[in-house]
Amino acid sequence: MTQPTLIQRDRHRPLLLDLFCCAGGAGTGYQRAGFDVVGVDIRPRPNYPFTFHQADALQYLSGLISSGEIERYAVVHSSPPCQDKCNLTVGTNRSKGWGGTHVDLVPPTRVLLEASGLPYVIEQPNGKAEIRKDVWLCGEMFSLSVLRHRNFELGRWTAAQPAHPKHRGRVRGWRHGEYHDGPYVAPYGNGGGKPSVAELQAAMGITWTDVREELTEAIPPAFTQWLGARFLTRVQTGVAA
Repeated sequence: MTQPTLIQRDRHRPLLLDLFCCAGGAGTGYQRAGFDVVGVDIRPRPNYPFTFHQADALQYLSGLISSGEIERYAVVHSSPPCQDKCNLTVGTNRSKGWGGTHVDLVPPTRVLLEASGLPYVIEQPNGKAEIRKDVWLCGEMFSLSVLRHRNFELGRWTAAQPAHPKHRGRVRGWRHGEYHDGPYVAPYGNGGGKPSVAELQAAMGITWTDVREELTEAIPPAFTQWLGARFLTRVQTGVAA
């Protein structure tokens, strides 16, 4: 593969496209790593902390490719909706009729990302077989109070898998009728010993939104700050992808 090319909006910071951006957990990590960030989401996201476009993410990406505007960007991050076949959907929530009822947007996202010609990231939770697990990250790797295991497919670039420290205990809350205490909170749902909004904010490292739905859909910025820093290091040192 060819070496990633750093496409800059100014002399200092490359531009990153954040697709399916929600409230900006991923985008904030990349911003901290050294990128300027543009987010796209089909829903209004007034808490998104960077430049934001409300649009269908795949239509927006297709338009950028067709117009040539995609060349303004250095890399594309994508977090397609993960309800289809994820562990929570087909397991815990099967009785609610959620399992298998959602459209899987990963394949069409990958097709467009490949067509873009840019390095890219596809992020998904455990349980998604449709992406390569080139890197997987856990909150314990960053001393967070949330685990939130996530898999990342890296297109046109690579990063080494970091070591996974042993978990310090259980996730706090009720499971199968039994309450468990532990050093981690569960970043999904409500009730059943789930954390407060303030606890979620602290555990995830997200302070700019207090909307529970946005917090439960987000990934910790520490994850993408780690990824973004490694991407920039590869570019700056001239390492081929």
